[in-house]
Amino acid sequence: MSIVKEVDFPSRPEPREPLPMNVWLDDGDSPADVIDALALSPFATGTQPWSRSTTVDRVRLEPPTVPQGGRVLRVAQDSDGHESRLISGEGWTLRVVRYISRSATFTVTATSEELARSVLDEATKGAEEEVAKDEDHVAMGFVWLSDHGMRRSAKPITTAPWDGIRHNYPRAAKDRLGRLMAIRPPDVNGRLLLLHGPPGTGKTTLLRTLAREWASWCQVDCVLDPERLFNSPGYLMDVAVGFDCPDDDEEPRWRMLVLEDCDELIRAEAKQSTGQGLSRLLNLTDGLLGQGRDVLVAITTNEDLNQLHPAVVRPGRCLAQIEIGRLAPDEAVAWLNTSADRSGGSAAPNGGAAGVGPDGATLAELFALREGHGFTAPETTASTGLYL
Repeated sequence: MSIVKEVDFPSRPEPREPLPMNVWLDDGDSPADVIDALALSPFATGTQPWSRSTTVDRVRLEPPTVPQGGRVLRVAQDSDGHESRLISGEGWTLRVVRYISRSATFTVTATSEELARSVLDEATKGAEEEVAKDEDHVAMGFVWLSDHGMRRSAKPITTAPWDGIRHNYPRAAKDRLGRLMAIRPPDVNGRLLLLHGPPGTGKTTLLRTLAREWASWCQVDCVLDPERLFNSPGYLMDVAVGFDCPDDDEEPRWRMLVLEDCDELIRAEAKQSTGQGLSRLLNLTDGLLGQGRDVLVAITTNEDLNQLHPAVVRPGRCLAQIEIGRLAPDEAVAWLNTSADRSGGSAAPNGGAAGVGPDGATLAELFALREGHGFTAPETTASTGLYL
């Protein structure tokens, strides 16, 4: 015999009154701060409990589209190009923040999820400026940690094909660099790319060209604050696994994170000087963190290979480990003699040999010689390493 007992479940509680919200302002707050507070108010109080946000990397210069039925309530503009707008409609609020970098963040709060989605779609439709197709440009991402978490902005950068720059590199590296440029996903064996050599030898130019040669299968992102990346687990997780291909119709692509001049992270004494930074780098390239994510890490350094931590340079760790050194004297002279034809200038004096010492020359030094500036010591061209 079974006993059935009826149980009365409590009915769904009626919505409560909106939560109270108080805002205190002082002379340290700006008009943009007021817009931030007003935009958050309906979400904080619960009158508009749904929120959706997105970022447009290169927004058009004209004001954003006002969704149907909306009106502009506040506009705060700075002379440097930073702008905040507050737009409101029936059951929704839209905040648009345009940054100096030409990127913009769109945030909608609304009374329903469907309404939030439709308002955001309408506000961002056509907001991104189309970039003309140009074989000499490739989109590169720039990643950094802001007060509100990880930020990423994509910019078109000027590049040259490998065949157009291979003459800038010493014969000892050309073949290996050529094989690196030709790599495709099935060829990837190792997640770390290490380019080392003196300043001004063209390591950054190589990375720009690599972004061009790999454009069909790999997105290159330059990390602007690598010292913070490996000292903040949350930031590292956001960068490593926090975003995928922005277009759902595209196939997932590999990503390469570029860390320039990251000497302190990979020196022999890095474990003592950077704490967990080195361990997290190795975990990203060859550990659990990197499993299941098609992520490569490219590091440029001015350090000699013998000065680097053995765990970084061990066999099997690196996809490629290439020294970008000085051009030998005969290579440097040949470069000077032929570069005049490529640049449309006059031939180098003394058959190109003037100024080239027994140790040869870096690419930066050769450009200085070709322009007639000369050089007296490596220190005079050290800063050029960031551009060559």
